[in-house]
Amino acid sequence: MKMRYRFIEHTADIEFDAFGKSLEEVFSNCAYAFVESICRDKILEKKKLKFEVEGNDLENLLYNFLEEFLVLFDFERFILGRISRISIDKENKKLICEVVGDIADNYEIISHVKAVTYNSMFVREEGEGWRAHVVLDI
Repeated sequence: MKMRYRFIEHTADIEFDAFGKSLEEVFSNCAYAFVESICRDKILEKKKLKFEVEGNDLENLLYNFLEEFLVLFDFERFILGRISRISIDKENKKLICEVVGDIADNYEIISHVKAVTYNSMFVREEGEGWRAHVVLDI
């Protein structure tokens, strides 16, 4: 099985690279790395949500996508278990996502993400797949 994401040692923040065969897969893997950075428990699938985000470019789209998970966590106490559907319109920089998860209060939260950052962020095609780099402010 190919690596979905890897954490990179960082002195103060959480930094990771995510990988995927498609743009949708690399975005999904960024979301899973985001969740693992705050909770290592297996998240039950008790609640369904759907959201849409737009961006000016792929980095802005990824930023807005991850920011949506932060907003859901901070204001609705929702934590992602699984992305059930994701579609990205690269030309118009729009993303539609359906997710399942649970209330965060039911799990051990190991760190709190304050913000998604643009620090060193990129989304690009590499070889036969995609790679994204993200730094989260904790």
